[in-house]
Amino acid sequence: MSFVVRIEARFEAAHFLREYRGISEPLHGHSYKVVAELAGAEVDIDRDAIAVDFVAAKRQLEALAKRLDYGCINDIAPFTERNPTAENIAEWFHLELSALLAAESAVVSAITIWEGPSNAVTYRASNVVRG
Repeated sequence: MSFVVRIEARFEAAHFLREYRGISEPLHGHSYKVVAELAGAEVDIDRDAIAVDFVAAKRQLEALAKRLDYGCINDIAPFTERNPTAENIAEWFHLELSALLAAESAVVSAITIWEGPSNAVTYRASNVVRG
């Protein structure tokens, strides 16, 4: 038996890609959605029949989204140096959320970033290990 818990958050943000196909993109914005797929780090479900606490995990994801909300992603580290592509944003959410949820005994198996309603990228860590 295995459970996947999905949580999501939304944010509005501007960005531009440096040297996109040889030129810098103009500043523009997106309505982003981030979806995190989670699993219990130790067991599939705990003694309360919960794989991952929705409330605690969603609070952490929303806090990360708030760091980008209504700003220019290029102004926020590490995107002051790295291009804020959907791929890099997904990886950033994965790293940050993984660190925050370690205390909740949860692992992040995937992050999907939606740039608007029809374009998305999913980042899956190749070394996700469950206890």
